[in-house]
Amino acid sequence: MVTKIIGGILILIILAMGVKQGLAMFQGKPEMLEMFSKFGFNKTGVMLMGCILLLSVVLIAIPQTFVYGNFLMAGIILFLLCFQLSLGNIKGAAMEIPFLLLNLVAIYFKHPLGK
Repeated sequence: MVTKIIGGILILIILAMGVKQGLAMFQGKPEMLEMFSKFGFNKTGVMLMGCILLLSVVLIAIPQTFVYGNFLMAGIILFLLCFQLSLGNIKGAAMEIPFLLLNLVAIYFKHPLGK
């Protein structure tokens, strides 16, 4: 019972952050465009990443695709972490690690509405 509550809270946090960041990327918010321009992304690339992030949010919300959605979101976070490291931005890369761990811990706790 406690693990289902913890898992549910983690999922809500992940979904809220995913929707917030995904929409900001999809809408091409200036701060997102500025950050991704350092990695060589144009507005279309940022919008595509936003779509993929929003897709992962939808997959996480569905119990049957929960693991796939978390792996997709973790992959995006790992992708950003690697880009930060390639630029030599250790602080930026370190900021991505808790978000990566959040998805991995959520996989461990499983979806609260699943079997």
